[in-house]
Amino acid sequence: MAVALNFTLRPIEPRDDATVAAIIRRVMPEFGADGPGFAIHDAEVDAMCAAYARPRAAYFVVERDGVVQGGGGFAPLDGADAATCELRKMYFLPGLRGLGAGRALIAHCLESARTLGFRQCYLETLTGMDAAQSLYLASGFRRIEHALGATGHHGCNRFYLREL
Repeated sequence: MAVALNFTLRPIEPRDDATVAAIIRRVMPEFGADGPGFAIHDAEVDAMCAAYARPRAAYFVVERDGVVQGGGGFAPLDGADAATCELRKMYFLPGLRGLGAGRALIAHCLESARTLGFRQCYLETLTGMDAAQSLYLASGFRRIEHALGATGHHGCNRFYLREL
């Protein structure tokens, strides 16, 4: 799916795994999210294509000028009911931020999740990721006071939910 402003969204492919892992490992420490309890330590980081090649899950990369500069996806929320998915591993390199790619990627993920039968989408983040939290609110998420599911990300302290 092509999107304006010189970036393209597409499903992740095996050739993207190393690049996406490097993006996650570069961006998360920017926000202090490199310690225990953060997604940077999830086993799937090194094999994102395989991790999202399961029922009711998808991961998309964002290319700009033919180079993968970010990505994000969704999957069923572990430890929750079958109608709830989680927006997962959405990270962008600095050069991609502020161009509308985040808004486009979230909209694409939410529409894809809705098509797969999910009725709500959850996400978790942390204090300091202010631009991301503004984007989530602008995309229809509302802040909730507690974590849902069993993500294992005890380092996160901000939680959001959106009806689909």
